[in-house]
Amino acid sequence: MLSIEKYQEEFVAYLKKYSTLKEPKNLYEPIQYILGLGGKRLRPVLTLMATEVFNSDYKKALDAALSIEVFHNFSLVHDDIMDDAPLRRGQETVHEKWDINTGILSGDAMLIMAYQLFENYDAGTFQSLAKLFSKTAIQVCEGQQYDVDFETRNDVTVPEYLKMIEYKTAVLVGAAMKMGAIVANASESDQNNIYEFGRNLGIAFQLQDDYLDAFGNPETFGKQVGGDIIENKKTYLYIKALEFSASEDRMKLRDLFNTIPEDNAAKIDTVKQIFDASGASNATREEIKSYTNKAFLVLESLAISEEKKALLYSFGNALMNRNV
Repeated sequence: MLSIEKYQEEFVAYLKKYSTLKEPKNLYEPIQYILGLGGKRLRPVLTLMATEVFNSDYKKALDAALSIEVFHNFSLVHDDIMDDAPLRRGQETVHEKWDINTGILSGDAMLIMAYQLFENYDAGTFQSLAKLFSKTAIQVCEGQQYDVDFETRNDVTVPEYLKMIEYKTAVLVGAAMKMGAIVANASESDQNNIYEFGRNLGIAFQLQDDYLDAFGNPETFGKQVGGDIIENKKTYLYIKALEFSASEDRMKLRDLFNTIPEDNAAKIDTVKQIFDASGASNATREEIKSYTNKAFLVLESLAISEEKKALLYSFGNALMNRNV
């Protein structure tokens, strides 16, 4: 098996060959732009890695990996329009660089292109990949809607929040790994188990992202620290802080998340103090560990070598101990 960095290199090289400019230019140039903005390429790397875990050549999974990456970036283009976000990975978002109509149409084309990539596989593999992809894509849309709904609610529960991040983020991580297993013709049991490994790791990953948004190092995190607090996002930290806080802090937290402050820095500091004092930050770290351990427990059920289990374990640990 290759290193994570080598999988990334191989995938990016394949992506560059795929992402060529065609006519009409105003449809395909934004697609080439968003696909070229970089990012961790986590999901396609997982597809390639999963294929080799089940003793097949990762090159057979490049089209499936590309499909996952094209779909992921399609969802980002449309999410950015919904959020009216000016920046993506430090660069102008598609709708800002062009316009909203271009963002909608180019995003639509990317969704179709993602499906087209399955046509490079035999009929049985095509059917399995497309079935998984359709289920995952609709769940991602449901997760996005839950996220939008939560913006105007003050009674979001922990189970509701966990379901939202599962659908919005984790199912795509699970699907990325299962696609690799499908391409490798792994058993149905192994396909389902590698999906569960990815899904649990995906939930842990998003919880870690929530935590780093508040408590990460601004120099390494890559995004504005405190962005979720400024946007009044009801994250796991926020929900747990409401649950654990005394009435005075609970009221203060609710007020801060229902008003537009004159000083964002002061708001971030106050909210972080409540997160810490209430025990919400510690509870979030424990939940990250819990979902990571659930993912590792699934590894024991996979019909692969101990060496390959160790590689997946190492990957999961690295993901959960990141600071970016």
